Amino acid sequence: MGKSIRKTGTAEKNVGIFRIGAVFFVSLAILAVLSVIALRIGSVSYSTSEILESIFDTNSTIHTIIINLRLPRVILAILVGMCLSAAGTLLQAVMQNPLADPGIIGVSSGASVVATIVFLVAPTLMSSLPLLAFGGAAIACLMIYVMAWKRGIDPTRIILAGTAINSMLGAVSSFLTLLNADNLQGVLSWMNGSMAAKSWSQVRILGIYGGIGLVLALLCIKPANALQLGDDMAKNLGLQVNKMRILLSGVGAFLAASTVAVVGMIGFVGLVVPHITRLLVGSNHRVMLPTGMVIGACVVLFADTLGRTIAAPIEIPLGIIMAILGGPFFLYLLRRGRKG
Repeated sequence: MGKSIRKTGTAEKNVGIFRIGAVFFVSLAILAVLSVIALRIGSVSYSTSEILESIFDTNSTIHTIIINLRLPRVILAILVGMCLSAAGTLLQAVMQNPLADPGIIGVSSGASVVATIVFLVAPTLMSSLPLLAFGGAAIACLMIYVMAWKRGIDPTRIILAGTAINSMLGAVSSFLTLLNADNLQGVLSWMNGSMAAKSWSQVRILGIYGGIGLVLALLCIKPANALQLGDDMAKNLGLQVNKMRILLSGVGAFLAASTVAVVGMIGFVGLVVPHITRLLVGSNHRVMLPTGMVIGACVVLFADTLGRTIAAPIEIPLGIIMAILGGPFFLYLLRRGRKG
């Protein structure tokens, strides 16, 4: 009987490992397919063979369109998806709540206010925008923790404080926009999270800052796993809970601010992707975080490709597409939680 039980346990473990591996590699395959589709379709569509031939023909029009226009956009969408999904995963671990999201709790709004000020008032500081946006996100985090502190940090108070901060900072951004009506078109495009007219310079910026943030996120796997066990258990494991919450929030804010600085406000990615990933591979961040990065890249690349083709030649900003796709999913989560 004992041997039978051990064999069953081993079989279940093997099935779990097989499923995790399958989800990860299928996600990579989907990302590869979506990347090819995104490169092929647009105002003018090309076959895969034409794209491959154009790579070495630097004088062709197809080469210019693929290498200078579509490829940077594909890479940027992948980076944005990875950064936002990692940010959402970390913040959900901090809040111990699967409904936490950089946009919902005010982190993205803090970055947005600073970015709006730079965009409208001090455009000469655009080269430093990622760091300045992180400063705004960090200030928003500080405000949230100050408001939520009461003999320690309670996850529920963090979410309530974050929602209030998000509302206030959103009003500040709207007020700044109204004061600068001459630049309204450009600001609205940025606030809706647009990937249009992005080039290799934006890819380099997000590649540097986002790459640093993603490495830091992977280094936070162990404390993230400990936090989801509850404060008491985490303390018994020797974790300094409040310090770790601040650290993970800082990394999440840095990732969210990096994307806000480059492509603007994009909601729901940090909410939807971690939840989908958790359903597919479980809540162990050692598996969940890297898998979520790939799934996040798939979601953002799909949404961006859909936005630029569904109503062509009109392009729908990525932020609007994600709101259309993510809003119903968020309501579903609320409904599901109520039934539970």
